[in-house]
Amino acid sequence: MRAMVMHEFGGEDVLQLEHVQKPRISEAEILVEVKSVGVNPIDYIVRSVGGPYREDIEASLPAILGWDIAGVVSESHSDKFSSGDKIFALSRFPQITGGYAEFASVPADQAVIIPPNISFEEAAAVPLAALTAWQALVQTADVQPGSKVLIHAAAGGVGHFAVQFAKLRGAFVVATASEYNRDFLMDLGVDEVVDYTSKNIAEEVSDIDIVLHALPPDLREKVSWPCLKSGGLLLSLSGPVPDEEAVKYNARGAQIAVRPDGTQLAEIGSLITDGKLKIVLDRTYALEEVGSAHSQLLTRHTRGKIVLKLA
Repeated sequence: MRAMVMHEFGGEDVLQLEHVQKPRISEAEILVEVKSVGVNPIDYIVRSVGGPYREDIEASLPAILGWDIAGVVSESHSDKFSSGDKIFALSRFPQITGGYAEFASVPADQAVIIPPNISFEEAAAVPLAALTAWQALVQTADVQPGSKVLIHAAAGGVGHFAVQFAKLRGAFVVATASEYNRDFLMDLGVDEVVDYTSKNIAEEVSDIDIVLHALPPDLREKVSWPCLKSGGLLLSLSGPVPDEEAVKYNARGAQIAVRPDGTQLAEIGSLITDGKLKIVLDRTYALEEVGSAHSQLLTRHTRGKIVLKLA
């Protein structure tokens, strides 16, 4: 099968198209013919330096990246799925799962039947980003009607799902984004958009119950903590939150590290089936163009998600 394989950490050129053996599956796993795979910021971080998972990734080299898998079950060692089923999954994250390939093995309990009203490309855009937003706002913060939620990088992969989950739970949503994305975010239901390129966010936004901080850690004290009300909650997608920071601002902090969860993904799938959740694709690339996909993500100006299309 064809796969984009990395033998070392480095630039986009370390991802090489090779022909490798199909993976074998064990009990409670399924072999999936990959039709599309999502691309996320963690992909280029792992590719370039390994990030927080460097030790494990280094031990796995040569490695095939890609965790957001959408495709057709080719072989099943699980009562949950049969050959021909169309599934999507956040597979094994953060362990290597091999999504940048024509076939991948997936734990059956992490896979879910794709909603009938979306394509493989749209399905591949969902798992990691939507589960991150869900585990932050629904599971951890338990957003309630009337909560005031600030979402940074709201037009991005995690952000555009976070906006919709917060609105579905009755929150008042403030989003930071460029003026270019104002209308896009208002169409998603955002109540107030603050242009981070021209406004001082800490001066413009206050009395926030929950902040979703999807920015570098060094920006927490500039654009997130000052916006929270006393006792508010900062949800960090970029590492742990030091206790002294939370104490300084009389607030709370929590790190969000996404994990696969088939039950939660099924709930998200139900929202998609019911037409309550919109999936936004910025661009689709071919498998061998994955380096270009990584480059686009590095611009930090992607609207929604990027995916690779294999078939």
